[in-house]
Amino acid sequence: MTILCVRFQMPPAREAALPELLGLLEEFTPVVEALPPDGALADLRGAERYFGRDAVELASVIRVRALALYGVDCVIGAGPGPMLARMALRDARPGLTRAVPGGEECAFLAGKPVAALPGVGAATARTLCEYGLDTLGRVAAAPLSTLQRLVGARAGRELHEKALGVDRGRVVPNGVSRSLAADRSFDRDELDPDRHRRALLSAAGELGVRLRAVGKVCRSLTLTVRYADRSATTRSRTLKEPTAHSAALTRTAYDLYEALGLQRARVRTIALRAEGLAPAEQASHQLTFDPVDEKVRRIEEVADRARAKFGPRAVMPGSLAA
Repeated sequence: MTILCVRFQMPPAREAALPELLGLLEEFTPVVEALPPDGALADLRGAERYFGRDAVELASVIRVRALALYGVDCVIGAGPGPMLARMALRDARPGLTRAVPGGEECAFLAGKPVAALPGVGAATARTLCEYGLDTLGRVAAAPLSTLQRLVGARAGRELHEKALGVDRGRVVPNGVSRSLAADRSFDRDELDPDRHRRALLSAAGELGVRLRAVGKVCRSLTLTVRYADRSATTRSRTLKEPTAHSAALTRTAYDLYEALGLQRARVRTIALRAEGLAPAEQASHQLTFDPVDEKVRRIEEVADRARAKFGPRAVMPGSLAA
């Protein structure tokens, strides 16, 4: 177990603290890959030798330091590779590290549904299930030639290896991703376009608040709509100018949604991602001489100050967007 997958349990308003938490991991190893908005992968092979402790013991130290220094708990999965560490994280709980020891990969994976394997989408999962290959244990036991006939030569080989616990991934050190995300899930599969639009309004408002809180603007917006059958549609659009203005983000989100032309789609989740982040002080704003737009921007400034003073619930995100 040399790889940790860590998810820090911090509220969205504190996403700016992720670089500091990554710095905490870098005290143990320089091989840290950020997984925004709240996670990271860490390769502890060198740390295990240096500190004389295994990955699970080091995970306990990391958890204690995160709580003591930043007041942030974390959920941790550990495994021989990044894929297994990520999957172990799904079974982890606060205060405990879910570990997959070397040699027990097949036993860990055997009972899991095939859709739980990273890289297996809804269409591939349906195809495999139609032939009775609904668990990773059954996929691992299937002949390689059968899998290649069902999903293709290369995909079949990769699927077979992953189901057997062969994890060829590696941790790639990087900086914090230049993006922020917000999603809205419905209590039940939602058909009503008006509720879809209200979810977009709320998510865009949240992104605007968080961008302004960290002094950033975004250059593009990506909309992902996930449906009841677990399939998804993703569309992106470059903004006319970099912005953190909630109304501009909302208008673009609405445009992306309308372009999908959904007809009574059963929507489970709507997600927005602001991408291409840059410092706000380096962005230019084209003056419109529109009194309504200027008024909304002034109201946003007042609302942001209210949130900073009285907390994030002082003004609900999205309530000021047009």
